[in-house]
Amino acid sequence: MTAPASSRTATKWRTPCTQCPLRSLHYFRDFTKPELDFVSGFKTGELSVDRGATILVEGTHSAHIFTVLGGWGFRYKLLSDGRRQILNFVLPGDLVGLQGGLMGEMDHSVEALSAVTLCVFERSKLESLFEKHPSLAYDLTWIAAHEERILDENLLSIGRRSAVERTAYLISFLKIKAEAVGMVTDSKRVIPITQQHVADTLGLSLVHTNKTLRKLAQGGLIRWLDRGCEVLDPEGLLRLSRWEGVKEKKRPFI
Repeated sequence: MTAPASSRTATKWRTPCTQCPLRSLHYFRDFTKPELDFVSGFKTGELSVDRGATILVEGTHSAHIFTVLGGWGFRYKLLSDGRRQILNFVLPGDLVGLQGGLMGEMDHSVEALSAVTLCVFERSKLESLFEKHPSLAYDLTWIAAHEERILDENLLSIGRRSAVERTAYLISFLKIKAEAVGMVTDSKRVIPITQQHVADTLGLSLVHTNKTLRKLAQGGLIRWLDRGCEVLDPEGLLRLSRWEGVKEKKRPFI
């Protein structure tokens, strides 16, 4: 099961790996020449996904893994009654579908929060990556460990941070991550999430989420808009969250 055909458009190469815009960002470790040659052969094309479309579905198998080239998405799980828990948000450079590639089937779903462009890789070539390019294999391990760190912080938020603190943490995290990959800039300041996304990430009711966001707005920390959230006082928001921020200066991507 995949997203509806009308919301997914497979394309041939629009962005050769040698011209990948992510490589120019200081946030990412660049490839060596042999690594770049391998990744160029590993990539089979690109996929364009509309806002709201499902990229991967829990319980299904996929012949591909993906790297987000552009846009916003999120990983989530559903209970049998339809209640949703958002696990994490994905942005350019993030790997999608690795779990299904290694474990056989997806244990969560992935949805496009905005229009998303994905680089497509054949799952069957993962073994070759581990055999021939240990540096890239280490990068995959780093990516998995990094995801675990994020989930640990999210668990801390839900378990111990107050509603105001955990909301401040989530918005701080998204702003810092988005700035690093050019998705939030001086001219593009809005984080494109709804109050429902915040509620589903933090385990709060929509009413409680609305009250908490109003407190942050009244404190001059954020401005909530119809199309998302704008951070007005990033330092104040970070202090309120009781979070130290992102520590790594460079990270890998595939």
